[in-house]
Amino acid sequence: MADLSTLRTARRATVRRGQRFDRMTFGAALAIGAIVGVSLLVFPSVIVVITSFTSGYSLKFPPPGYSARWYQALFLDSPEIIDAFILSLKLAASATVVATLFSTAGALALARNPARWARLLDAVLMSPLMLPSLALGLGILMLFNMAAQGLSFTTLLIGHVAICSPYILRTASASYAQLDPVLLDCSFSLGASRWHTFVRVELPAIFPGIATGAFISFMVSLDNVAMSLFLSDARSEVLPIRLWHIIEDSLDVRAAAASGALIAATLILLLVMEKVAGISRHMK
Repeated sequence: MADLSTLRTARRATVRRGQRFDRMTFGAALAIGAIVGVSLLVFPSVIVVITSFTSGYSLKFPPPGYSARWYQALFLDSPEIIDAFILSLKLAASATVVATLFSTAGALALARNPARWARLLDAVLMSPLMLPSLALGLGILMLFNMAAQGLSFTTLLIGHVAICSPYILRTASASYAQLDPVLLDCSFSLGASRWHTFVRVELPAIFPGIATGAFISFMVSLDNVAMSLFLSDARSEVLPIRLWHIIEDSLDVRAAAASGALIAATLILLLVMEKVAGISRHMK
């Protein structure tokens, strides 16, 4: 009897050791995967930033020396890049505003609607996230050609609204789904109109989600290449296309300096949005 008890105790100890080993190996594999994934995302940006401070005359890593001369050249002697950046800001801001209006209305209509048509429409509106950017840009370009519509800033704006809207729709829908319906019932029972309820109850509750989606949409529009490549004309050369041409033609270090400035601006805006809207909570 004692031998049987000892055998069972040893077996349980072996099982516990095996479980601890499994947890340790799983944790180690997860940590290694996370480190590799973060490295693949962060290292290219770090290399670009380091290269932007080169003292040389072309893109080369590691740089032969370090200097801020290319940032000075970017801001003081690069009118074509500044013009492209201003156009990109105008485009991204316009696309974000239009997409926010449409997507917020769509989120209010679809978030809690169990109808089949609502689920189908939601899938259609989210489809730009599932389609390759090149395929989506080519499809919209063919649509404009079929309508005999020439390329302009307007066509570029329509394309950017198409790629921006799903982000705002998803974050606004997630925020609206968390809103307690009792609050709406209380507002209506107290005599508030539909518009008054939206302004005083619904909008403040879902504003963090809208702001998060708008921030993501703005950055996506500002950095988009595929859609801009298909839908822009000669007068609408946005910053990503301009930098692409610079790298393709001359490997000008000003392209790295512009990228470094954009990375710094993105980090600052990300910190501001985290403080204002708690962006990390709405990206889960």
